[in-house]
Amino acid sequence: MAGTVRDRGEKAVEAKTDPDEQAEARAEEPAATPRPRGRGPLATAVSVFGELLITAGLVLGLFVVYSLWWTNVMADRESAKQGDAVRDRWAGGPGALDTKNGIGFLHVPAMGGGEILVKKGTETKSLNNGLAGYYTKPVKSALPQDEKGNFSLAAHRDGHGAKFHKIDKIRNGDAVVFESKDKWYVYKVFKTLPETSKFNVDVLDPIPKESGAKKAGRYITLTTCTPVYTSKYRYIVWGELERVEKVDNKRTPPAELR
Repeated sequence: MAGTVRDRGEKAVEAKTDPDEQAEARAEEPAATPRPRGRGPLATAVSVFGELLITAGLVLGLFVVYSLWWTNVMADRESAKQGDAVRDRWAGGPGALDTKNGIGFLHVPAMGGGEILVKKGTETKSLNNGLAGYYTKPVKSALPQDEKGNFSLAAHRDGHGAKFHKIDKIRNGDAVVFESKDKWYVYKVFKTLPETSKFNVDVLDPIPKESGAKKAGRYITLTTCTPVYTSKYRYIVWGELERVEKVDNKRTPPAELR
């Protein structure tokens, strides 16, 4: 029985090594798949251009995030720091107008967002700290305590704190309150100008005639860029002083802010 098994094995080896059968088997094998040819110059160029577009899109996206979110975060931190320093100096109670490192705080309930520190100058470097600045040029601003004039302010509408982002929410009759060390200056909005040239300096005049004002008074003007996320035009809000209240030891806010 052992021999029989061995004979069958030998016959199987012979069958596998038969030349004719091997040739037939090779003939039945499928032809080898041809190797793909390399990409042409046009396809390579398109691929590289597509990758560049993706990279550019990512960079642009990061820039937008930085401009519209991160600059707000950093500006809010800086303005809070500077505002706290002003509050600390005022801790002793009411006193003379403080113009050293911040003359006071602007409150505009219609815009929300809390108080806005106001300092001298409208230079970009200063406004980027999340502040509002009063004009020293091209038309010099009056200050709230002046008997006549236009207390004119500017702040960013997007990025860098965006303190005037919701300026379009302000309506005629709304209150704009300026808080100094010793006084509350309560203004009432009487006119808005949704769009004007960024070169229109007449809106800052002591008597801003475009607002309809015809005589000297105690005005306030808020200015910022428009449309949102551009700086092509300027958005203007005018108000007129309605009353002044003295600051008490508890710094009790006027009725408009309660």
